[in-house]
Amino acid sequence: MKKIFTILGLISAAASMNAQIVINEIYGAGGGSNAAILYKYDFVELKNIGSTSVTLTGAYLQYASAAGTFNGGNSNHALPNITLAPGQTYLLQEGSAGSAGVDLPTPDAIGTINLSGSAGKIALTTNSTAPTSPTASNVIDYLGYGSTASAFEGTASAPAPSNTTSIARATGDTNNNATDFTAGTPTPQNSNSGTLAVSDTKNAKAGNFVKNTFVKSDEITFGADVKDVKVYNMFGQVVKSASVKENGSVNVAELAKGNYIVTGTVNNEPVSQKILKD
Repeated sequence: MKKIFTILGLISAAASMNAQIVINEIYGAGGGSNAAILYKYDFVELKNIGSTSVTLTGAYLQYASAAGTFNGGNSNHALPNITLAPGQTYLLQEGSAGSAGVDLPTPDAIGTINLSGSAGKIALTTNSTAPTSPTASNVIDYLGYGSTASAFEGTASAPAPSNTTSIARATGDTNNNATDFTAGTPTPQNSNSGTLAVSDTKNAKAGNFVKNTFVKSDEITFGADVKDVKVYNMFGQVVKSASVKENGSVNVAELAKGNYIVTGTVNNEPVSQKILKD
């Protein structure tokens, strides 16, 4: 699968290869008439799973039925120009089959694609040309889901969603839909979800919160029981979540070297601390 991006800032070509905006989660049962339906609209959530900010310009979201071909029309729409920081999500509200379910969080953009709630194909592309395969030259990311999907990345399609479940990316992108996606409770997140304004941390109360603000061993150690631990990068995006006991630790081996903000709740008091991972 070919990844094509415009990278913000002065970075090396090697770094740009790791920056990816991908299809992160989809829900296709929006509206309808079943009381179990969770959301009023279908949605597609994009995410930057790379390590640098990324811009998509002139990109399209395209949809085809499980056995069908991509043919534009109401199954194809342009996306606004998108710039996402590492870890940032982008919520696309799509079509609805009725009035069941609740509204989504405020979407970043709205389309009218009616996704199948059980099987289909979705492509994020660099232009409006209909993709002919998951590896077509204009494909940024491709998702075939449900057992009857005729095309997919890797060895098999992703599992099917349902009225009460979406399918979401488990971790990164191995270009294998079957292993990259799992079914579960929908968690639609727009570009403002899970963010922390870095300037808001200036009044942080550290106390006996983080014991090692200079992290050399890939473990953040805490001096108290801490609920709802969140680690934010300096773009204000959540990159790690946990809860720990006193003298417990959170492994952050997967995080790059640099500054982060750690927040949590100790004795019902919100606390936060800036750390440096070496």
